[in-house]
Amino acid sequence: MKVILKEEVISLGKPGEIINVTDGYARNYLFPKKKAMPATQGNLKNLDQFKKTLLKKHENQQALAQDLAQKLAGVTCVIQRKVGEKDKLFGSVTSNDIYAALKDKGYEIDKRGILLHEPIRELGEHEVEIRLSTEVSTKIKVSIQAEA
Repeated sequence: MKVILKEEVISLGKPGEIINVTDGYARNYLFPKKKAMPATQGNLKNLDQFKKTLLKKHENQQALAQDLAQKLAGVTCVIQRKVGEKDKLFGSVTSNDIYAALKDKGYEIDKRGILLHEPIRELGEHEVEIRLSTEVSTKIKVSIQAEA
């Protein structure tokens, strides 16, 4: 089945592309999540207008992401955790904890954009990458401190 992507799907392509997928994948995943539309004659005629609209939307999102990246560049999140002997953390600091700390500071980001290769398990300052869009990312400092 041929479909037109409405937004980027990592394994398939970018918005506005016409791709061939299985019927079940289109019906059960792409269409319900509004990530694609069928490549019918009517939709193909409107494809140029759709691409122009997508381009404007993409430019606006990139500008917003750039602004947010500049604001986040100097941010340091402080997260306090209980520690045991030899300053070992009880548990670990995950992307959910970093998301909550950023939200408390007033920054609204997508939780899935916080890129931690593995949870943080030690005290100190750590650099964490935040992906704001497919082309814009920034790094913040996360300071893990012992609870008093």
